[in-house]
Amino acid sequence: MPEPDLGKLVAVHSTSPAFLQRAAIVAALSFLFFLVALIFYFVWQSFLYFVLSTGFLIVQIFTMIGWWMQKRNAVSIYSNGLVYRKRSILWSEIADVEKAADSSLGISLSAGEVVNVPASLQGLDRLRSFIRERIA
Repeated sequence: MPEPDLGKLVAVHSTSPAFLQRAAIVAALSFLFFLVALIFYFVWQSFLYFVLSTGFLIVQIFTMIGWWMQKRNAVSIYSNGLVYRKRSILWSEIADVEKAADSSLGISLSAGEVVNVPASLQGLDRLRSFIRERIA
């Protein structure tokens, strides 16, 4: 299926810096605790410290994977539509947009499908008002 012509790029709503900062702090602390537990393991040769350091390393890895996946999460607004997660949506395909109970944004399409945009994006209220202006 050919991609629709969305026109000129107007704005990009990416992940809020507050969410990225939290993930960065967790990653930094888990790496620091990993190093400290590994040093204790080398000093005292207790297997418990090795298990503890492995746990912190696993937390570090999963945090970094989540951070990387969250950074790719963005809504690009164009003059004729928007793109979210490699999906192009024209303004004529959008029926309604509502804020859900979990603070995410639900974009209802005229085909009956709902696209959920997470609350971790910056400027979610501006995004909702911009979409409402375009579909009105």
